[in-house]
Amino acid sequence: MSVSKIIIGCMSWGKWGKQFSTKEQVDLMNFCVESGNTTFDHADIYGDYTTEIEFGKAFVESGIQREKIELISKCGIQYVGETRSNKIKHYNYSKEYIIWSAETSLQNLKTDYLDTFLLHRPSPLMHPNEIAEAVLKLQQSGKIRKFGVSNFSPSQVDLIADKTPVNVNQIEFSLTQHSAMHNGSLDQMLQKKIQPMSWSPLGTVFKEETNQTKRIKENLKLLSRKYEVSEDAILLAFILKHPAKVSPVIGTTNKERILSANKALKIDLELEDWFTLLAASQGHKVP
Repeated sequence: MSVSKIIIGCMSWGKWGKQFSTKEQVDLMNFCVESGNTTFDHADIYGDYTTEIEFGKAFVESGIQREKIELISKCGIQYVGETRSNKIKHYNYSKEYIIWSAETSLQNLKTDYLDTFLLHRPSPLMHPNEIAEAVLKLQQSGKIRKFGVSNFSPSQVDLIADKTPVNVNQIEFSLTQHSAMHNGSLDQMLQKKIQPMSWSPLGTVFKEETNQTKRIKENLKLLSRKYEVSEDAILLAFILKHPAKVSPVIGTTNKERILSANKALKIDLELEDWFTLLAASQGHKVP
């Protein structure tokens, strides 16, 4: 797939985070592209359905050529907020809604097509035939190029893939949340050539003070000195080592941290260093 190896997550650019002005978004957008981070990850619900609109306005003013970037968006979550009349959080994967949501994201992002379009979270009521019909219509009309899912289990991926090809599964995967290595998710993606993307790739290492994060931080200090990179780059290198070729989606808007994250691409953790980190996370050696 045509995506930058380190993907820029845009959830915190707007109302749910930094509340950047158009000028600030233009500046950050250009910085990311110049740094090689050309893929921007969105979802319709971000910022209570407002972040894509703000990004689209900035994109027009940025002067960046459409073919120089890749845009990801997600649909399906019906969020309870100020912009829609939903009474409860739920999911909608009807054919009509999927198509409408994709077309709305196109309008908001000021683009004619999405490079990747994902179902945001699985619904117990989703029907693979109906989803396949919507995806086929969107692809035939050139409105989406690749289709995928997010937070889907292997059996849920199989359910959808039985009717329409699944190119991506964006999952939570980090050193502190590595269940995807054991529940078949990454095995399936490697086997079926599905592109894995990982949200929250730094996990809880810098957010929580637990026995797990304490063990990890002790090892991060040593490895950071050994490889001459920041600790967050080591955490990303752990993910990048996996043979499924995971693309981390980083949520930072700090330019220095973006550059630091990119340094992880030049690191190939030695085998024993990788397992040292895993053992630190688990609190025991591998079986």
